[in-house]
Amino acid sequence: MHNYAQKMTLPLRRDCRFFTRARPVILNFLRYIMDLFDFDAGAEARNSKPLAERMRANNLNEFIGQRHIVSEGSLLRRAIALDRLGSCIFWGPPGTGKTTLANIIASTTHGEFIRLNAVQAGVADVKKAVEQARDNLRMFGKRTYLMLDECHRFNKTQSDSLLPAIEQGTVIFIGSTTENPYSAMTPAIVSRCRVFEFKRLSEQDIRGALVKALSDKRRGLGNYVVHAEDAALDHISRTAGGDLRTAYNALELAVLTTPPQEDGSITLTLHDAEQSIQRKSMSFGEDEYYDYLSAFCKSLRGSDSNAALYYAMRLIEGGCDPMTIARRLVVQSAGGVGMAGPQAMVVATSAMCAFEKIGYPEGLIPLSNAIVYVCEAPKSNAACAAYHAAMEDAKTVRDDDGVPPYLKDNTFGDAATKAQSKNYRYPHNYANGYVEQQYLPDKLKDRVYYTPKDIGFERTVMRIRREKGKNK
Repeated sequence: MHNYAQKMTLPLRRDCRFFTRARPVILNFLRYIMDLFDFDAGAEARNSKPLAERMRANNLNEFIGQRHIVSEGSLLRRAIALDRLGSCIFWGPPGTGKTTLANIIASTTHGEFIRLNAVQAGVADVKKAVEQARDNLRMFGKRTYLMLDECHRFNKTQSDSLLPAIEQGTVIFIGSTTENPYSAMTPAIVSRCRVFEFKRLSEQDIRGALVKALSDKRRGLGNYVVHAEDAALDHISRTAGGDLRTAYNALELAVLTTPPQEDGSITLTLHDAEQSIQRKSMSFGEDEYYDYLSAFCKSLRGSDSNAALYYAMRLIEGGCDPMTIARRLVVQSAGGVGMAGPQAMVVATSAMCAFEKIGYPEGLIPLSNAIVYVCEAPKSNAACAAYHAAMEDAKTVRDDDGVPPYLKDNTFGDAATKAQSKNYRYPHNYANGYVEQQYLPDKLKDRVYYTPKDIGFERTVMRIRREKGKNK
């Protein structure tokens, strides 16, 4: 019986050995067959992605905008090419290429790439990523890049769990944020990273990207026969506000929702573009636009709230982005009102933030309040004039001797520096918290940049100066 069973199992063993050896071949064949069936499905999946996702740049040559960061010979470009990129933070408005550049780095680096989102990731996710990075470095000698989207959303506990890995070089940190990292992130993280500021894309950059998307048959809308009017492309490029993603979304919506003509072609008009991006085209020419904007700013400066309100609403009704009005208002509050009414800049900045959060049309209410406040506030350009004068000296005057010795940092100085620092007179040790001493370099010691006017809060500044015994 035993011999019979042995004889019966021999063919089974041979069959098992055969299938074991043939397994890789069989699996590859099955994958090939599945790929044949999935080819069209894969193409369909690619086409189902938003246009903005499909048109992402795959390399630095395709990358749009940010020439101050990725131009030939730039620090970042050299670091990417040599795979020597250190920890860094990409900071800028949405749709300016932060994630795209991170993807390019991921595709070109020889290291491992881990992506997390600060909104979803917790301390456990960070620790897992760090442990994986440590294994990659110890076992394979590979560096690990940790891409963290929305990195300003990391709290202190999460940041502290990541900090040692950045310090030790276990991970190369790449953070992406729309918020100012110097105020929104843990200083310890920021101090160990190089911050690259992304700017809003120009209208020319966006328009070029839209034209390319219309002609690209593989990733873009090139399979549609689209005749786009120049006015339509110009409108989308202008009203996108430097956000390429917004422009792509508007273009795709316009193309996909415009009925084709009898020959199958699609004509994209200005009206279609206005509807797709939900903003009207300006009802006046470029020269007239700048005339209205100039009149608005001069009305603010001239304290005519009626005129300022009219020109602001005329610009907005004509198709101007209300954020343009808000930004001009902040500038005028600082440069035209200045120290005579320092609260004006607080009000103007708050109105700009309120409009950004609320949107049109309700956001025009706080914006209008701010326009009236800035108009009615006392006016002084003394601080603005001081800025220009100080900047001119900073550019032209050589202060070879540097700052006075008693103002220098003596933390790590030699004995002579520390001895000179004793000549520093601590203002709080004197009446009114003030003592006369030289702060400017010798070549500029008699310069006076800021002279307050006898108006608004600057009148208070003059009184405080007199009480302190300041002579200038």
